[in-house]
Amino acid sequence: MSRIETDSLGQIDVPEDVYWGAQTQRSLINFAIGSERMPLPVLHALAQIKKAAARVNNRNGDLPADVARLIEQAADEVLDGQHDDQFPLVVWQTGSGTQSNMNVNEVIAGRANELAGKGRGGKSPVHPNDHVNRSQSSNDCFPTAMHIATVQAVNQDLLPAIAELSGGLAELAARHMKLVKTGRTHMMDATPITFGQEVSAYIAQLDYAERAIRAALPAVCELAQGGTAVGTGLNAPHGFAEAVAAELAALCGLPFVTAPNKFAALAGHEPLTSLSGALKTLAVALMKIANDLRLLGSGPRAGLAEVRLPANEPGSSIMPGKVNPTQCEALSMIACQVMGNDVTIGFAASQGHLQLNVYKPVLIHNLLQSIQLLADGCNNFQAHCISGLEPDAAQMAAHLERGLMLVTALNPHIGYDKAAKIAKKAYEEGLSLRDAALQLGYLSNEEFDSWVRPQNMLESGKHG
Repeated sequence: MSRIETDSLGQIDVPEDVYWGAQTQRSLINFAIGSERMPLPVLHALAQIKKAAARVNNRNGDLPADVARLIEQAADEVLDGQHDDQFPLVVWQTGSGTQSNMNVNEVIAGRANELAGKGRGGKSPVHPNDHVNRSQSSNDCFPTAMHIATVQAVNQDLLPAIAELSGGLAELAARHMKLVKTGRTHMMDATPITFGQEVSAYIAQLDYAERAIRAALPAVCELAQGGTAVGTGLNAPHGFAEAVAAELAALCGLPFVTAPNKFAALAGHEPLTSLSGALKTLAVALMKIANDLRLLGSGPRAGLAEVRLPANEPGSSIMPGKVNPTQCEALSMIACQVMGNDVTIGFAASQGHLQLNVYKPVLIHNLLQSIQLLADGCNNFQAHCISGLEPDAAQMAAHLERGLMLVTALNPHIGYDKAAKIAKKAYEEGLSLRDAALQLGYLSNEEFDSWVRPQNMLESGKHG
């Protein structure tokens, strides 16, 4: 069964049981591309805008109180997730997001009219353009929704997930700050380090990425709303931009403000590009952590085997008993995806031609995916890897005992050249450093014991 809906192009059949109208239906027909739906956080953010705009328009005397109440009620239902199935449009649509803005306008109007007892859909008593979209344009609504959805996702999902993973690593580092092991540079044996010191680097990397993300957020909190079509604010009353930003800040509990230059807010996306760069920084840090732990856990008998990764599932369909570093692999793949998303975001943000960037849907699709993947990845890695990871102290001690770079402790006592000869002899002849040093006659057994102490090689100013 269907009903007739109309827009500026004329009539079109719309399924009887949906709330949307003509423009949504045309988009479904004209953009049957892929399966990537417009992210729900963007659509919910658009509903927040419609609710805030209805309140401001009502206060200004530009919208009847009964119409404003109906819009708010319908918007609240959208925000509650009651109508998520009414947003079927894909990312691959007009580059301004016009169809998705109209999808939200039509759904809110269609539900409002039903609440008013006038049947589902239609344009009376609530019109999708004249009332729901009043004082607005898709060109300022959609970038505003992009910013709202982004800030909400970062604050609600990503920052808590980073804190959770960082906390788990901090606990691991604190427990093993005195566990001495071999350090490695260039993938080769180096001077000693503690496992706690090694893990502390991961915490610092996460902290740096988190600071970069937080530093990018104030610019994302600046909203385009009020710029309307090209940034001039045509058809929006004086003060609308400031009022709607304040209303959105109150509704969302976030420090949203009006963008100081609406022309830039419509035509450029530097704030989101900067945030994406910070997300890439986090991805880089997570890749380092995942790869390090994968290397340290390699083996169990033909690798480093210095840490024991949790055995979450069988690792092979052919090799019985094999356990793989699956959490490290998953986190690494997330990092790859986020780095790729950042490239797409950079390309999309660079395409701001004249008064409007028309690559907005693909930009926000990739940005929100990066945020969600990073949040899920941090949470999952903490829960299924870090929380159950334990160092193998015996294996670390064995590697340390065989390590040749302990010879570095002899540099202040016998000089670099003699120390290098000891290391070379030990390596070539399969000797311990002690035996090589004694055979070369460069020092006594007692001097070796006094000078080559791994625990004294962990910070500056301490040596034998």
